[in-house]
Amino acid sequence: MRVKILGCSGGIGGNTLRTTSLLVDDDILIDAGTGVNDLSLEALAAIDHVFITHAHLDHIACLPFMLDSVGDRRSTPLTMHATRATEDVIRKHIFNWQIWPDFSEIPTPENPFLRFHTIEVGTPIEIGQRRITALPANHSVPAVGYQLDDIDSGNSLVFSGDTTSCDALWEVVNTIAKLRYLLIEAAFPDSERELAILSKHFCPSLLLTELSKLDSNPDILVTHAKPGLYAQIEKELLQGAGDRNISMLQADAVLHF
Repeated sequence: MRVKILGCSGGIGGNTLRTTSLLVDDDILIDAGTGVNDLSLEALAAIDHVFITHAHLDHIACLPFMLDSVGDRRSTPLTMHATRATEDVIRKHIFNWQIWPDFSEIPTPENPFLRFHTIEVGTPIEIGQRRITALPANHSVPAVGYQLDDIDSGNSLVFSGDTTSCDALWEVVNTIAKLRYLLIEAAFPDSERELAILSKHFCPSLLLTELSKLDSNPDILVTHAKPGLYAQIEKELLQGAGDRNISMLQADAVLHF
C-alpha cells in the first residue's frame, strides 16, 4: 500500500499548512481536509472512497467541493464511509441544501454523486487487497481512527484520528502483528495541556504517557500540530521519546508498507 500525506496540520497558512487528509494508493482518502485541494481534477475523479474519522471541518472541508468539482466526471457515486453518528452530523449540517446541496440526491436519487456507507468499529472493509477497519477513539465528538492492512504483505498502518487517552485503541493496536506506522496526533504543546485535555487532544506529555501502553515499536509519526506551535511540540516530544522512533509527520510524505 502507498499512503501520501496530503495534509497533516492542525490549521492552514502559507504554502505548507494543510489540514488532515491521506491518499491511499490513488482511489481512497482517509479524511478530506484542505490537503485535498492540491490534487488535480483527474486525481480527484479517481477517488472512489472517503473514510471519515469525524465531522469536524478540518477533516471534511474539501468533501463538498470534491463532489461539486468532479461528480459529473464519474460513472459511479463516491462512497463516504463513516459511523452512523458522524454520517448523521454530515447529512444534517453539510449536505442539507442550506450549507451545501445534498449530493446523495444529485443528479438523481437513483444515480447520485455521493452515497453513504455506515461503518462499525471493528468491522473491516476490503477494497481489493486492502483492508480498512475503524478503531476506537476518544474525542469531543463521535470519532474513530483507522487501521490499514495490506492483505498481501500483512503490514499495517494505524491512524488515530483526533483522540485523547483511549485504552480501547491500544487493546486493538497491540494485537496487530506487523505494525509499520502509527500516525497519532499532538495538537498542543505542554504549556497548553489544560486546553488539550478540555478539547480531547494530546500534548507531548499526554501522548508520551499514552505511548507507554503500546507494546510494539513502529515508526511513530505525529500529526495535527497547531500552526506556530510545531517546533515546540516537536522539541517536547523528542525530549521524552526515549527509545521510541518518533518524528513529526510532513505533508507530501509518502509511506509504503
